[in-house]
Amino acid sequence: MATWITGTVVENKRWHADLFSLRVKTDPFDFIAGQFVRLGMPGPEKRIQRAYSLVNSPDDPILDFLVTTVPDGELSPRLDQLQPGDTLEVSQPASGFFILSEIPDGKTLWLIGTGTGIGPYFSMLGTDEPWQRYEKIYLIHGVRTEADLCYQDKVRQWQSRYPEQLVYQPVVTREPVIGALHARIPSLIHSGELEHATGGTLDENAQIMLCGNPQMITDAKAELAARDLNINLRRKPGNVTVEQYWK
Repeated sequence: MATWITGTVVENKRWHADLFSLRVKTDPFDFIAGQFVRLGMPGPEKRIQRAYSLVNSPDDPILDFLVTTVPDGELSPRLDQLQPGDTLEVSQPASGFFILSEIPDGKTLWLIGTGTGIGPYFSMLGTDEPWQRYEKIYLIHGVRTEADLCYQDKVRQWQSRYPEQLVYQPVVTREPVIGALHARIPSLIHSGELEHATGGTLDENAQIMLCGNPQMITDAKAELAARDLNINLRRKPGNVTVEQYWK
């Protein structure tokens, strides 16, 4: 049964008007990179709560959440207004199976996310496991505008540390950006442009994780299934693992 602990905001980092990272200090607790918790605040009748993935890695004592402000949402506009010293509630324990221990071995690992769905991958890349298990890691971030390409400092650190192992490919759909691809991710898979740009191959040696926009996930799964790359299940291991990030 979930319990709730109090968290204190230490930073509300603004990426742009509708995107921010909320950094929160709580009593220590264990989680696995890729898992999520619920953030809650008191409402007029009951607690208002939503699930958010942990962006920080398990060894980081400060919790990090990437949040898009939904103007008519019940919770995100209130989270948007939080400042250092303010409090909110964090559910325990962390949940979810979108974790690397559920992913079969392979030569390459593709971390494909749109919007805030990139968050769990940052948590994973902050651990040793992906670097030890996969020869090559492809981090693909699909967004609308360049301003949505958050945590570039983390990306640069990993690129510097693992220059032969990490390939980072931004995908920006609503404006031209140097170095970014400019189409929906399923279309880039279909055309082969994603593989051409990254130098990788989406084949039976690849493990592919999808997180973010549900339509992207549906369409990308279809494109990958056309290549005989099917969903990874415990009873039947495959090449594609999905997190239904938006409900």
